[in-house]
Amino acid sequence: MPMRKIINHPDHVEDETVSGILKAFPNILKRVEGSTRALVRANAPFSGKVGIATGGGSGHLPLFLGYVGEGLATGCCVGNVFSSPSSEDMLDVTKAVDSGAGVLYLYGNYSGDTMNFDMASEMAEMEGITVKTTLGRDDVTSAPIAEIERRRGIAGIVFVFKIAGAAAEEGRDLDAVHAIAEKATFNTRSMGVALSGTTIPAAGEPGFTVAEGQMEMGMGVHGEPGVEIGPLLTADEIAGQMLDRILPDLPFSSGDSAAVLVNSLGATAPEELYILYNKASEILGDRGINIHRVFIGEYVTSMEMSGASISICKLEDDDMVKLLGAPAYSPFLSQQFGH
Repeated sequence: MPMRKIINHPDHVEDETVSGILKAFPNILKRVEGSTRALVRANAPFSGKVGIATGGGSGHLPLFLGYVGEGLATGCCVGNVFSSPSSEDMLDVTKAVDSGAGVLYLYGNYSGDTMNFDMASEMAEMEGITVKTTLGRDDVTSAPIAEIERRRGIAGIVFVFKIAGAAAEEGRDLDAVHAIAEKATFNTRSMGVALSGTTIPAAGEPGFTVAEGQMEMGMGVHGEPGVEIGPLLTADEIAGQMLDRILPDLPFSSGDSAAVLVNSLGATAPEELYILYNKASEILGDRGINIHRVFIGEYVTSMEMSGASISICKLEDDDMVKLLGAPAYSPFLSQQFGH
């Protein structure tokens, strides 16, 4: 079956996406000179403030490109769909967001990204820019708790963008911004379920599939294998299975305050997300966990994948609560985060 996507040419998807975003929001975002894959806030860098740089493969909007804004990231670059951006682009972003206060790299724990971003960090250090790194690693199914450093990052990184971005906006120094990013990362757990695969435009055919009437618990946003394949369950059963894995992992306990994110992977209707949250909120309430704030919608997608994820961030102190609730703005996320 021919690929059904509204594009011009498979080789131009990434460049034309960035170009379209820049044309849509010219007063908010600007291109990094010399790159078709990198953008920063229009008025960056900000004197005396830590820059936050992110990036990864295309195909996950609003992740990366959509998290550049006030109280969030300062700049980002993207690679091909599901492929790492180059170290050269990341270095260009680093230089564009640095004001002398240093730069925090914040991105998901994937081997291609870590290799190229580490290289960019080394090159930035040679140019006198101090860089620290926080890796999103919230997916509870991708490695056991004893090997938490191997876990991949999925939608829970949204909480880290919000909390670290607010800290940088306040003017905290690089060590403090890095510390709060690490705290938010440690306190966040996620799990996803996939009901379908997705097609990378350059390939022209599905890179992975889920059989009709089936689901795969724990599948990654690039099609990484999950932990169980079986018949499609009800929303209540899916929510229950997810929370049965998420909650013991930190663990979350009665009396904790938490933020909850229910995320569409690209083709899941909002109604389905609210049905998932309906059950998730009951389970959390039954376990005495106070839901401080809720985010429901598309935050980290996988092209047109059908499926969803649930992320929970334990808000362990008043500082995390304050930073999560601080004003933030991105043209992609203004309704969710407020301004």
